[in-house]
Amino acid sequence: MIVVFGSVNVDFVTRVAALPAPGETVSGPSYAVMGGGKGANQAWAAALGGARTVFVGAVGRDPFADMALADLVAAGVDLSAVTRTDAPTGAAFITVDEAGENMIAVASGANLLADPASLLGLGLGPGDTLLLQGELSAAASASAAAHAKAAGARVVFNAAPVSGFDASCLSDIDILVVNASEALAVARLLGTPEADPDAAARAIDAAGTACVVTLGGEGVIGWWSGVRRKVEAFPISVVDTIGAGDAFCGGFTAALDRGYGFSGALLRGAAAGAAACTGPGARGGSPDRASVERLVGATAL
Repeated sequence: MIVVFGSVNVDFVTRVAALPAPGETVSGPSYAVMGGGKGANQAWAAALGGARTVFVGAVGRDPFADMALADLVAAGVDLSAVTRTDAPTGAAFITVDEAGENMIAVASGANLLADPASLLGLGLGPGDTLLLQGELSAAASASAAAHAKAAGARVVFNAAPVSGFDASCLSDIDILVVNASEALAVARLLGTPEADPDAAARAIDAAGTACVVTLGGEGVIGWWSGVRRKVEAFPISVVDTIGAGDAFCGGFTAALDRGYGFSGALLRGAAAGAAACTGPGARGGSPDRASVERLVGATAL
């Protein structure tokens, strides 16, 4: 079982010719409204990856709540631990340029009320995984990690954004997932500033927590017990990169849940992240198990 404790949003996505500079207004022809939030995105990807998945979070009582959760329902995610609150459902405002790159502003809303106490009745234990991200409060995520670790579950933390990561809880985290800039930021928090993400991941691993760094078009690097793994990026036609990191986390964790080792899970996480880039929005691609295995199989030929 994978339990995801995290954020859930409704995303407003606008396509533009170029991302705005500070103080600049740019126009797009239209916009789309779809489900998002790093926690919900990762739960969706984990379920598509074949794992029994439970999502724990908070939404409002507004019409956006069901919209934000609809894809999770379709994917078979257990939503029994989602709390309805009087705060508005979280929202993200996203612009995507012609190259598929994006800029995002997030209004947390009900996500600020997500309560780690909701994990207590889920029976987390050995063989289960708790998947966390940095969009909830650092205190809530740290409490959740401590509970899961004490119960004997595996803890995977995607420190995105780093502002939601408390370095003091690193001892409760088995695997830390970061992008290049986040790797450098976490290394600085640990007092071991490094010049490049690979060295930062090695330092984090040396401190006792395995570290994965997603590098976009340059693939993925993973450090586990002093051993380095590298997975090259999959050749795909990119529609946009929204949610690629979340699909990686969901696919990677689902592979671990299915019994793959660190290297096999890295490969499948990278394939899930690539598959997510082939459709629009955070959940527009197809990081399902069949698509992932097709990509993995094609690279082996």
